[in-house]
Amino acid sequence: MKMSQGVEWMMHSTALIAQTPDGAAMPRRFLAEHYGLPEPYLAKHLKALVRAGVLTATPGPSGGFRLGRPAESITLLDIVEAIEGSSPPFACLEIRQQGTGALPPEACRRPCGMSTLVQRAHQAWQASLRETSVADLVKTTPNSVKRANKAKLAQLSAR
Repeated sequence: MKMSQGVEWMMHSTALIAQTPDGAAMPRRFLAEHYGLPEPYLAKHLKALVRAGVLTATPGPSGGFRLGRPAESITLLDIVEAIEGSSPPFACLEIRQQGTGALPPEACRRPCGMSTLVQRAHQAWQASLRETSVADLVKTTPNSVKRANKAKLAQLSAR
């Protein structure tokens, strides 16, 4: 499964937002600088997460982004679908009914084996992302990175 860079950006950004001190909002500019990302493109993805309820946005000089619900209840699938949409990655075009090897329609009443296997793989991929929360993602962050983030976030909340 290929995902856009926006998914990677938002997984990292959401995990960082999950580490903010209670009540603090994460400014878009801070995220852009922290990860070296173009702010306008980052803004587009942050808006998608707000629309999906993954994040909330507060406007103004002391505004920014917060988790829309507890980190334990935001799944990686929520993030992927907010950025990429929820359409399946494979659409069977029924090529087995085309060309010189075309099968009659009555031989194609069930999905082909290829379609079935790809759909099963997609469902397994979705299940894995659905079982992994932002809180799980934060837990996998190395302690040295968490400490560095904590120090940067403390400066942010002191502003």
